[in-house]
Amino acid sequence: MVTGRVVVLGSLNVDLVTRVARHPRPGETVLGEGLRRLAGGKGANQAVAAAAAGADVAMVGCVGDDAGGAAYLHRLSGLGIDVAGVRVCPDAPSGHAIVQISDDGENAIVVVPGANALLDEREVAAVDSLGPGDVLLLQLEVPRTVVCVAARRAAGRGARVVLNIAPYEALPPDVVALADPLVANEHEMQALAESGAQPASLLVTFGGNGASWDGRTRPAVEVAAADVVDTTGAGDAFCGALAAALARGADPDAALAAALAAGAEAVRREGAQPDPYL
Repeated sequence: MVTGRVVVLGSLNVDLVTRVARHPRPGETVLGEGLRRLAGGKGANQAVAAAAAGADVAMVGCVGDDAGGAAYLHRLSGLGIDVAGVRVCPDAPSGHAIVQISDDGENAIVVVPGANALLDEREVAAVDSLGPGDVLLLQLEVPRTVVCVAARRAAGRGARVVLNIAPYEALPPDVVALADPLVANEHEMQALAESGAQPASLLVTFGGNGASWDGRTRPAVEVAAADVVDTTGAGDAFCGALAAALARGADPDAALAAALAAGAEAVRREGAQPDPYL
């Protein structure tokens, strides 16, 4: 069976993660325990998930001309992901997220977009090779204008546009209308409803309560509480597996089931990607 490709246009971040007894108050210094450098960024997380689900994947984005960016490109290439569409920017660092995890499990995160903010219409050229059967997977950790141009051009070539509207930002109604599906959690769904924009189809995720895609509702794959290690990457695993299933021609029910299974598997491991260390 001939299957389509998945092109992911989005962010690549180096996550620096430490544990703290509690988060510092303004002006206070606390000691962190350990420092891990993990692969992150919603775009790359979803690309890795799509590749793990068996899709032919290309990543489109920007990294800095630094050790973190070089390590990330090497990692993605090793996972079989085409990185020809990732531009190395000499005038900005790779994107970073500084993550503090307290003993009570609460996260405090500072994201430094770095090279992700330099994504521009040069990268959009990568979608020109897309056609019917292919999937363009988008999120909103990169400039909104680039996401909009990419969605319009991919749809104009007959490709399917899957838009994970996270972190939420209002988009032009014509771009929202191209999303089939638009993937949102409950909070993002509410903001979308208030905007009045209507996607071609809407897939809402409810965490441990499953998901619903235009009336097709499936329960979450049950995971014992004792087996939950880290919920960070569940949503990205869901989106990547969904795009992979659609690219191989799965119907909505089968694609939704595959996405939920991938999300459930993701919470059983540390980090937003399998073996996430850079």
